[in-house]
Order: sequence, then C-alpha cells, then structure tokens
Amino acid sequence: MTPIPVEFAVRKRYAIGAGRLEEGLTRPVEYAPQLLQALPAEVVALDYGCGDPSQYLQAGETVLDLGCGGGKQCFLAAQIVGSSGKVVGIDMTGEMISRARQSAPVVADRLGYANVEFRKGRMQDLALDLEALDAELLAHPISSTDAFLAAESLAASLRVKHPLIASDSIDAVISNCALNLVEPLSRRTAFHEMFRVLKKGGRVVISDLVSDEEIPVEMQEDPELWSGCVSGAMTEWSFLEAFAEAGFYGIRILHREEQPWRIVQGIEFRALTIEAFKGKQGPCYERNQAIIYRGPFKEVLDDDGHRMERGHRYAVCDKTYQLYQKSPYRDCFEFIDPVVDIPLEDARPFDCTRTAWRDPRETKEVKIEISSEDSPVSPSNNSGCEGGTCC
Repeated sequence: MTPIPVEFAVRKRYAIGAGRLEEGLTRPVEYAPQLLQALPAEVVALDYGCGDPSQYLQAGETVLDLGCGGGKQCFLAAQIVGSSGKVVGIDMTGEMISRARQSAPVVADRLGYANVEFRKGRMQDLALDLEALDAELLAHPISSTDAFLAAESLAASLRVKHPLIASDSIDAVISNCALNLVEPLSRRTAFHEMFRVLKKGGRVVISDLVSDEEIPVEMQEDPELWSGCVSGAMTEWSFLEAFAEAGFYGIRILHREEQPWRIVQGIEFRALTIEAFKGKQGPCYERNQAIIYRGPFKEVLDDDGHRMERGHRYAVCDKTYQLYQKSPYRDCFEFIDPVVDIPLEDARPFDCTRTAWRDPRETKEVKIEISSEDSPVSPSNNSGCEGGTCC
C-alpha cells in the first residue's frame, strides 16, 4: 500500500487557506463577542476550528496552541491569560505563521500589551524548531546521502540544544481541530509531546473532530478527506484513551456537539472538547489518609484500577489524596485527615496495587498499626498500579 501523503496534503491545503477562506474547512463556532473586538477582521473571518478551548484558560497561564493557523485562538487566549500570561502558537505551515505574525502587532496595540508569539513546528515534534532547521539547510543544502545524514544529525542536535518548546514549561496546551491532521504513524508521539512540555499539574484542553465509528481504509487514503479534517478523525473512545495512554489523568469531556458536523458514508463526525491533566507520576507514600466516594453512582473505577463503592472509607497514598482534592475530582469525595500528621519524610511506601478500606482507627491515632491481614479489603480489589506507584 502506498503511504498517504498526509502532511503534504495538509500543508498544501492550509497554505491556500492562509490567503483565502477555504469553505470546506469551516465549522460554525461561537466565540465571546467582546474578545473578537481586538482581532483584525481577516483573523475573525479565517476560522478553521471546531470549538473554543481558550474559554477554559485562566489568568497568568503560559499557554501553547498547537496548529494555531492564523492565530485566532492565540489572540483570544491572550486576553484571557492577560498581561501576566503568555501564549505561544505553533504551526507547520509557513503561510499561516506569516499571517499570524502580521496580525500580532495590531492585536498587541489594541490590548495594550504583547504576550503572543508564533513559532514554526510540528505538534508531533515540539522540540524541533523548523525555522532554525530551514536556515541551516539553506546554508548547507542536501545534495547527497551524507548531507541528508548530516541534516538528521543537525535536527537531533537542535532538539536537545535549542528546543522549540522546552520540557515542563507550559501550564496549558490547547488545540482547535488540528490533532486529526497529524499523520497516523506520528499521532501517538503528538500526545506524548503534549505531555512532555506540560509542567506537573498542567493540563490540555483540546477541541477536535471525532467519529462515532471506525473509518474505513479507503476514506483514510483520500488526501482531500484527510486535509478536510474528516478521515483523520479518531473515534470518540480512542481519542480519550490516547490521552490516558500518554500518562494523563482526570480525563473528561467538557463539551460534545449534539448534532454531527458532517456525515460521510453513514459515519458521524462531531466536535468534542476534552480536558486532561499531568501530575500523577511519582512514588506513593502512606500517611493514613482516607477518602469517601460521595456518589451518586454505587461505585466508580479510577484511572489506576481502584474500584470504590459509595460511602466506604478507602486508604489512599498521599499523592492520590492530594490529586483528588483538585479539579476535576474534588466534588466527588470526602477527605479524612489523620489525627496525628505523618510528615512526608517519615512516611512509609504505600502499596497502590491494592484497593483497601481504611479502618477508622488508622486515622484516629497513628500508633495503632493495622496489618494487611486485619485491614478490610474491598471485595472488588484491583491491581491498578505497579511497583508501588500510580504512574
């Protein structure tokens, strides 16, 4: 089977779309009218998104927009994060980057501050600065196999010494209908790249088109459908699972379009906006803390395989205890601190491979020891974490 020229088709179509509106790529999206006033008219009109992830951002955050196009989401985000925040837009199409950079000074003048910049790169390779690579290749064109190998070595060096986006540097990653344009073999890497650049405690808010059925091969081999955000769409369930596989937690659907945007060969394509967090990685420690699932369901299963029934006290490690007090979990649980605090430096390792009820005596006085044989274990015990960690 001949490989699909996915990236070529996407570059070509969006290069044209940077100069004039491509009707086949547009979807009706409602944005906050007061935020649109600061944008040039041509930026407002040039909209290839399917949602508005910027509305979920917070003041002061450092934001990365993947597949930023003409910069519309970046300019909306700039107003939400404010002058104390920062927005970086990434796009692989030079024409889109040029259009966005032309608009940036206009927006900055209207806002009274400049907090947006645009960089050329690919979301599946956020360490490689394509403009820096372009400059090097212009000076040293590829004319032989040796030159090609030297270019590969140069790209590897740029990723390490001058990364486009550094690891652990971003508070929130957003994207508006761009992930479905990534070629299939690189898509897994794109999710891991989002995870890499986020700070611990950071999150992604992604709007993308998804399908309700698997897409047949003949549709996947159609460059027109792929560049049109159709045949590259993931199914609703595989889209969320991709974030879990990359190490994210707290994955939830923020918005799902009721009506499909398009129906092709009986397959429905609609916009989905999801949120997911980074930060559950690390060791697990025992500090005699307990949580109680409030309901309304009889029981829930968390991302680490721990099944918890409504109303029972469950033993959790300190890391899980802290995570569940934050969004999106905090309204789901009651939190029980031990009477005598155990400093983290004095805490023992916690075995996160088991799901156990917490005996009330364990939280009342730290001197009372409850052995694993005596401590009641949930009838639906699961092994979710390995090696005593929830990562």
